[in-house]
Amino acid sequence: MKRFKLIIEYDGGPFYGWQKQDTLPSVQGALIKAATALDGAEVMVQGAGRTDAGVHALGQVAHLDLQRDLSCDQVRDALNHHLRPDPIAILSAELVDDEFHARFSAKARHYLYRISARRPPLTLDRGHIWRVPRKLDWQAMDMAAQELVGLHDFSTFRDSDCQAQTPVKTIDRCDMIQIGDEIQLICEARSFLHSQVRSMIGSLVEVGLAKWDHQDFVDALQAKDRARCGPVAPPDGLYLTKVVY
Repeated sequence: MKRFKLIIEYDGGPFYGWQKQDTLPSVQGALIKAATALDGAEVMVQGAGRTDAGVHALGQVAHLDLQRDLSCDQVRDALNHHLRPDPIAILSAELVDDEFHARFSAKARHYLYRISARRPPLTLDRGHIWRVPRKLDWQAMDMAAQELVGLHDFSTFRDSDCQAQTPVKTIDRCDMIQIGDEIQLICEARSFLHSQVRSMIGSLVEVGLAKWDHQDFVDALQAKDRARCGPVAPPDGLYLTKVVY
């Protein structure tokens, strides 16, 4: 058996999240089906993180074990063949030792959230960015985002269905940047709570719209109360960009 590390890109729009579902399409389910067709026996594909329904990935990582004696390029190309027409691409396949685990070996996960602050409707980016048709004060959003850096109890930004053992997490980076009419959140941490990034960005947009001031955001974080969270941002603009090992 050979273990391969995969770097994966996908459009999350058609899928009900990463995790395999019994009757609904999922990214993991599509990968398992493709890997099983390649290997001739059922293959389990373990991912670095369970992205929610509609969330995209530019650099998701997974691992799998194959019985067939194939090169890395053969694994990449054969999986891409079997994945058609699903909007999933294996960017690379790398041979790793049996100790490597896509989820448990990860040291950090990087996310990007994209917001389009423009009046006209989206065309090319529809389904891949959150359109907020009003001017946003991205600098006020960035100042508020810095309050999230470090060790905190993130209960306010934790989904009610979250199964994590603790709401305490450490965020290493949380920056807002502006590129034209697009505002981006870049967020890095070892791990995140269920819907944490989307919950945080929804509340940061309240700051950008001047519905909340800076202290309102700080008070919401310190309340450790889900009821104090702003509207949760849609999945369209969220991307898992990188997993660090």
